[in-house]
Amino acid sequence: MKKALLIALVLVLATQISFGQGRKFLRDKVAEWGTCKNVAMTLSGGDIALTEKNGWAAEGIPDAMFAELTELNEGDELIDDVTVTDNGSWLVLWGDNGVTSYGCPAELDAAIEEWNNNGEVINSITFNDEGDWIMISDDFYVASDSDIMDWLAAGESEYGELWAAHMTNTGLVVVYEGGYQFLGDVPANLIKELEETDIDVYRLKFLSDGAFFIADKGGKYSYYF
Repeated sequence: MKKALLIALVLVLATQISFGQGRKFLRDKVAEWGTCKNVAMTLSGGDIALTEKNGWAAEGIPDAMFAELTELNEGDELIDDVTVTDNGSWLVLWGDNGVTSYGCPAELDAAIEEWNNNGEVINSITFNDEGDWIMISDDFYVASDSDIMDWLAAGESEYGELWAAHMTNTGLVVVYEGGYQFLGDVPANLIKELEETDIDVYRLKFLSDGAFFIADKGGKYSYYF
């Protein structure tokens, strides 16, 4: 996405099933639970939903990720965030700063290790299949590209503390305490939802086809998938 991001900056800034069943699976699971705190969605690589402390359900995800989520649930660990890409890379953020992953960019792995060694509590990690990534804590953020870092800093000056980010291979949405920034291919229906919602958004996931999920810290959420 590096070229796509630069272009956008110039322009202003455990059963494996088919994708077609995946979104129905998410809808049905959220309806069954009556709550949802986070999701991970792909166009072709599976979908995951999280609830409560460490409840989860998934379809079509890599076997190793399925096993990791099962182990965390059985060990009563907090499962905070999940990422999975169409190419099969994945990440689970658990506890205060526990991270288990496969296929992350090497620079992101190094940054995670440094933050873990420093005891930094990680709030949000996002990456894509193009090698782009962003990681956020209460006090710091770091990204794969200096242009992205400059863009994040400009948003922070305008909207306040950086809370979360989510990127696809072609788009990026950043959530600040007082607003949002959009870059590249971001669905119009998500932008409209963010303009109209009364949710104090802290978690956000989206796809280029218009699927999205938003949630606050207290359990209020909205989605389209």
